[in-house]
Amino acid sequence: MNAPTITFSDDQAQAWDDVASALRQSGVDLDDSLLMPPQSEKSSVMAVIGKAGSGKTMLLARLYEALEEAGVDVISGDWEGKKRKDRRTLAILAPTNKAASVLRNRGVPATTIHRILYTPVYDPEYERVAEWLAGQGERPEIEGLTDIALDRAAASFEANKSVPAALAAAGLRGSDFITGWKRREEGLDIGFVDESSMLDKKQFEDLQEIFPTLILFGDPAQLPPVQSEGGMVFETLPEKRVLTLNRIHRQDAGNPILDLAHALADPMVDFYKFEKLVAEAAERDERVVMAQRVEADLMARSPVLVWRNATRIRLIHAFRGAFGAPVDELLEGEPLICDGIELPMKHRKKRLDLEARGLIKGAQVIYLGPGRKPGFSRLHVMGAEDPQVSAASIVKIEQEGDAEPFIPFAARMGATFLHGAAVTIHKAQGSQWDTVQVFAPDIEIAARMGRVEAGQPLWKRLAYVAITRAETQLRWVVRNRLGRPTSPLTVDDLSVASVPLELTSEEPS
Repeated sequence: MNAPTITFSDDQAQAWDDVASALRQSGVDLDDSLLMPPQSEKSSVMAVIGKAGSGKTMLLARLYEALEEAGVDVISGDWEGKKRKDRRTLAILAPTNKAASVLRNRGVPATTIHRILYTPVYDPEYERVAEWLAGQGERPEIEGLTDIALDRAAASFEANKSVPAALAAAGLRGSDFITGWKRREEGLDIGFVDESSMLDKKQFEDLQEIFPTLILFGDPAQLPPVQSEGGMVFETLPEKRVLTLNRIHRQDAGNPILDLAHALADPMVDFYKFEKLVAEAAERDERVVMAQRVEADLMARSPVLVWRNATRIRLIHAFRGAFGAPVDELLEGEPLICDGIELPMKHRKKRLDLEARGLIKGAQVIYLGPGRKPGFSRLHVMGAEDPQVSAASIVKIEQEGDAEPFIPFAARMGATFLHGAAVTIHKAQGSQWDTVQVFAPDIEIAARMGRVEAGQPLWKRLAYVAITRAETQLRWVVRNRLGRPTSPLTVDDLSVASVPLELTSEEPS
């Protein structure tokens, strides 16, 4: 086994060996850092599963480093460069931009599944710039691009390895250099998929068409996809193809949030005993807080996690009221959640463009203000590599009870959004935030109902997913109260690009 820089636990070492064996069949020898012809044409799907803190992400990161060291080309989804006959390729994927950004923050060049399924078609002139940035061509001379602009592009690419971000840094809009999108025609070699508990059957089938070697990384204790048939895709694999990590890695030892997550596995722990464990953790460690109220300031960037839609809608209206938001418009800095794309089939290209820019269902977005055209919004897509976009938008503010949603403004068609100050725990899967507020009264109601899902009490699965979204601090909110904000909403904390990417040149008709 190739000796990594960190000491593996026994189950991590076994998983490394088993994955390395699968990679060897695909033509990559990690032992000697060699690329070879594939030893078999058979497809291979394997899963590495384990609860939070078991070392899945660390193992994925070490495998990526070893593959890159062996000479494997890492495909980011924005530009692939010239193809070589003898090359081997790797793509590291996540279901959402937010989940991909968690990996990127750890130095792993992840992209979304959508950006691998569909690839951009570049204007030939700007493809020369992309080739130069990737070290595959000479420095180009492009009319309208000064040497200073090219230097800005090179500096941006050096920092984040993103061609669209580099071209945006040179002062270009997406419509300048990307002329369209096409479904990937040629397969890749190896795919790593993080947060695979979120995959649905169709996504799994699409990935198997592209990758002859597919490695899934997932947490079996999370909630299955909302529209799934009840299970997670790795549960359909043969037992010998599922590698389980049981040990909590030592760098996570003593983390009170993870301690609470794993306490939920104890069948003797009911909701009230668990809440007592939360209180005890809060007394000895500031990373856990028994909060008497929801903090409005935090809701602007980190949504309150709830179970019931009625709670979500009530908290959203409380948030807007606390910040003095008018009923007929949005304030700059209000959080939104993409709820899908409303476009007819004849506008398929525009749909692909919107989705490729990160506006996929569940994406977390911050409203930056109105666009230049009626119905357009300037948006910051949280977790996206190129976050600043302008898009035709339909924003819905849901009302309590059976009342129809209020729409403060809307294009005739485009990306649809719900308010994002509070979200359901199901929709929070795959995301992480520095500080997370969990609305405990909702979890208590789920416990009282006694519902069971996949052999576990539903409240325990809800609590597990909710608290493991917290990177630094968990705030377990025990009362139905909202704290007043300490300052107005702002967008000063967001990296606002000088030229946002325009997603559609005109509103579709």
